Amino acid sequence: MASITTIGEKGDRTYRARWRTPDGASRSRTFPRKVDAEAWLTRVESSKLVGGYVDQAAGRRTFGEYATAWAAAQPHRATTTASVEQILRVHVLPTFGARQIATVRTSEVQAWVSGLELAPSTVAVVYGKVVAIFRAAVEDRVIAHSPCTRRIRLPRTEGAEVVPMAAEQVRAMAETVNERYRALVVLLAGSGLRPGEALGLTLDRVDFLRRTIRVDRQLVTVAAEPPRLAPAKTPSSVRTIPAPSSVLDALAGHIERYGSGPLGLVFTDSKGEPIRRSALGHQWRRAASSAGVDGFTPHSLRHYAASILIDQGASVKAVQRHLGHSSATTTLDTYAHLWPDSEDITRRALEVGLRDLRAREPSRLQRSSTSTSQS
Repeated sequence: MASITTIGEKGDRTYRARWRTPDGASRSRTFPRKVDAEAWLTRVESSKLVGGYVDQAAGRRTFGEYATAWAAAQPHRATTTASVEQILRVHVLPTFGARQIATVRTSEVQAWVSGLELAPSTVAVVYGKVVAIFRAAVEDRVIAHSPCTRRIRLPRTEGAEVVPMAAEQVRAMAETVNERYRALVVLLAGSGLRPGEALGLTLDRVDFLRRTIRVDRQLVTVAAEPPRLAPAKTPSSVRTIPAPSSVLDALAGHIERYGSGPLGLVFTDSKGEPIRRSALGHQWRRAASSAGVDGFTPHSLRHYAASILIDQGASVKAVQRHLGHSSATTTLDTYAHLWPDSEDITRRALEVGLRDLRAREPSRLQRSSTSTSQS
């Protein structure tokens, strides 16, 4: 039961309001006037009835304490867990870690966002984690309101278009990279697999008879942990894709020369162990420098594969399924500029029609020759 206790003598009195939280814990607060104590208890009891009670004691937890517990409770993949931990440790906790979570103000969040010396797209990712943490704190009744409101302004993200590698650049990379990684480059360029999917490819997922590759796993490599196979990135990432002869030939030659590694992996390093992404990145950068193809990454080969599909007339849905995108919107957001626009399509269609028409009509020279012969 809520109650009010008078403290002190007349002329120097204060009033202590006592109440219990929804979970039964005892709380109190002192007011200079009895009417203020009564109003406070009325608000407390009302918030408890509607499920909106927020325990002030909970709000005294530090942001760092709550954020760490939040991150540990998320059902993230190992790679995502490592990424979130790094984001918090490097960009968030140095500013807010020691603060009581209920004391962080919107203006302070805005100042922090404005001071991040990161690319706009990276700022959006980092800020998104902070938004999620404060949202969870509100849902847990740790704080009443999140300081991450619509008033927070993020730096404008310039829509940089994907520029695929040219065929000559892909060929140069395949010819320059360490021979043990050559078939991997061909696979990435000829299939559009994500690097993790390609590194996690096993022999039993390659069907040389049906000329297909089954994609349902990826190789996860997290620092200080042994590499392991994990489920595909999303349910839509699970797919079976057609494999061109160039890819199958490269895989067959690679397997014949190097065999398979642990878990039946097609690609291994010089020690016969799974290839970590850091090792792939090192080999790529070294080859890119020699081949004069700086500025691209192994993921760029996925964009190259997409550009070839689009150039050959594949539909948005076909490209989406081949790349394992979760939606056609993702495909269009990334590659819309590579598809011919409506004017290009109309012009090509009319050109085809007119080409057939011109083939049937006699030329002016033909008409002149016919008239001369008749006369």
